Amino acid sequence: MGTDQGHGAGQTGWNWRLVRWYLAYSSFSVPQAAGPIAFALLALPMTGNAESGAAIVLAMTLAQVAGAVPVARWGRGWNAVAYLRLLVAIRTAGLLAVAGLAAMAAPFWALLAAAALAGSVNGAAFGYQRSVLNHLVAAERMPRALGIAATVGEVTFVAAPVAASLLGTVDAVFALLVLGLLGGLPAVLVPMVAEARAVAPPAGHKGRLVRPATLVWLGATLANSAVVSSIEVGAVALAMRYGLPPAMGFVFTVALCAASVAGGVWVSVRNRAPRHGVVLGYMVVMALGAALVAAELPVVAAVAAVVLVGCCMAPLSTAYSLMLDEMSAPHEKAEIFALQRTMNALGIIVTSACLSLWSLAVTQWVAVAVMAGMAVVVAVAGARRRGAG
Repeated sequence: MGTDQGHGAGQTGWNWRLVRWYLAYSSFSVPQAAGPIAFALLALPMTGNAESGAAIVLAMTLAQVAGAVPVARWGRGWNAVAYLRLLVAIRTAGLLAVAGLAAMAAPFWALLAAAALAGSVNGAAFGYQRSVLNHLVAAERMPRALGIAATVGEVTFVAAPVAASLLGTVDAVFALLVLGLLGGLPAVLVPMVAEARAVAPPAGHKGRLVRPATLVWLGATLANSAVVSSIEVGAVALAMRYGLPPAMGFVFTVALCAASVAGGVWVSVRNRAPRHGVVLGYMVVMALGAALVAAELPVVAAVAAVVLVGCCMAPLSTAYSLMLDEMSAPHEKAEIFALQRTMNALGIIVTSACLSLWSLAVTQWVAVAVMAGMAVVVAVAGARRRGAG
């Protein structure tokens, strides 16, 4: 998509089209926010193991990794909003199929296949949705817009796990039906932007989408996701660690996302892209918080550590998005944001795989190691940039 940031209505700041975009952005995240708990409660009576829900999350995210960039490229030449609506419709159909198959007591592999269908378009849909924002908001207002997006998105991450837990205690299939339909709302809510269209690369262009500079921030996105998903995907197992009922897993996700809302408000108020050193500081704090969660401290201390992690989420995700936006060419926008979503999915894959194959404790320490390692990479990249300057 083009990068004519602030084109059209974006010059006036708050407007109905922008409000609709925020609402679409928030509802888009419902399946991801509610999925770990919803799938765990769905899988528990089928397999006798709540951690089998992580296998459904893994199927979705593996398909997302495979489909993100190719599906985004297929949209070149389409109106970006029309293509986004198509992708959201496909994702919704896949999620409703998961619920329907579970209701019919279908084999567990069939649920995995339906989840993979939903996941295959998820990354590209996010890429197109994020790139539409460039047509609604002026460049100088983008940090604030992303901060607001992070805030409304995290409201979803607060509310959706609670809804999944409450609805799931009544009926897990019904819970997934409701949450899947809510996740389909962007097809209705996202505003039409006639000038938003994915473009072909310039003639003779041979640039690579992934370059060393972008790879740093894509890797940082993966690290963020690994830490956050070690709490979100492991929420039910984390509750059971402390002797709480499985449905009480939402306590940890709510603490995480409420703290992230506060971080999003902070980003919106400042309306400035954080400096490299500040970003590194946030990464170190997030790694520390994750280590405290993994240390199996008393439940109150664990919740406090989760809050520490959550406070860093919005500032970091905003910084990464701004960096990648700045580094990408006009024809790369949808694809680079789809790739960013893919790296987010890879973080979920890491933690989902660890949780499925080993234990919650191993999963949490792996997440700590990934974040600490990427903090070192970011520090080295910053030092080299200063040296080159």
